[in-house]
Amino acid sequence: MDSSAHKFYPVHGFDSRDHLETYFSNKQEMGFLDDTMKFPMECLHRAFSDGHIKGDLLIDISVGSLIHHLYTASGFFKQILVLKCSEQCIMELNRWINTRTGAFDWSHMMTYMKYLEGNSDQCQDKDITLKTAITKIMKCDTDKENLTDPEVLPPADCVISAWMLDAISKDQADFIKNIRNFIKLLKPEGYLILVGCLNATYGMVGQDNVHICKYDENFVRKVLTSEGFIIDHCAVHKRTSVSDLCNYEAILFITAHREC
Repeated sequence: MDSSAHKFYPVHGFDSRDHLETYFSNKQEMGFLDDTMKFPMECLHRAFSDGHIKGDLLIDISVGSLIHHLYTASGFFKQILVLKCSEQCIMELNRWINTRTGAFDWSHMMTYMKYLEGNSDQCQDKDITLKTAITKIMKCDTDKENLTDPEVLPPADCVISAWMLDAISKDQADFIKNIRNFIKLLKPEGYLILVGCLNATYGMVGQDNVHICKYDENFVRKVLTSEGFIIDHCAVHKRTSVSDLCNYEAILFITAHREC
């Protein structure tokens, strides 16, 4: 597709509900289940189950109004702080937290999380645990060095970013700038968890053709290493979805940390 026709998420945004319905819903025709939901949740479940990634504060800075990747994290942190780029994403997330009419239905991901944990009969408890753990939702500006300027956040034990770097980075140089800003949110010994698309250039959200920064696994590895991180785990899930809505080749999952 012609890159000049792409919309840029930090500037134009996109409809957060369309995004959820297209890539994260439980609709029968939604073909991204294994790629965007099951694979990241399986990786996160394994990462947290090892017992090394835990603490007082987790900061999530992920694209759109996603929360499914936080179900497993909620059991390992006292509080979760969520950063969102747009008021619409915040409204969508608040609708779910407050169990309002029309809130997006994440029950399929609750069920899958309980399946991974071997306790599939307590889905409602998992939902309540996550809603309780999310203590604050804040607007952020990814163009600023301090994402939440003028407020300065306490350093986090862990930062999770799912598909946000893909959406807010114009190119690979911009990706490096953005990841450095994300790293500033961490304690010196903190953990960084990234989920993203490999070799993608666009994704359709409703009628909007949204820009995605193109990169490969080696690029991300080099960026993290150059920033002083040790990569603990890296997994690549080759695409299973058959769709022209997004042209990614695989989903990348990485956990990394810096030594004191």
